[in-house]
Amino acid sequence: MYKVKLENKGDSKYYVTSKDYKFTIDTEGSGITPLDTFLSGLGACVGVYTRYYSAKNPLPFKEFSVEVEAELTKAKPVHFDKINVTITPNGGALEESVRTKLIEFIKNCPAHNTLKNNPEIDIKIS
Repeated sequence: MYKVKLENKGDSKYYVTSKDYKFTIDTEGSGITPLDTFLSGLGACVGVYTRYYSAKNPLPFKEFSVEVEAELTKAKPVHFDKINVTITPNGGALEESVRTKLIEFIKNCPAHNTLKNNPEIDIKIS
């Protein structure tokens, strides 16, 4: 099971604990925002699946970057209407057939599948 805990001490910061790792989300200051964190999770999952693919199907590059962009809708309920994910290899180019197979494989990452399948979200106050 995945679990994170966030604590707020009355300001714009949210102190996140995940396993034995800690970081801060900040809605007004210098930290990463909640929505940036959300997009980072998707980007990291895409990166992990790119690495998984390359372990079994050698790619002409070892390093790459992942950029995730999205805009919020102006209409309510406010949400991301479209999320664009771009993988940029630092090195060799991919043939079209390899590019297609890699994208299909990446679409199996749990973050992508979660967004695609609209999970039920239960919010309660204890």
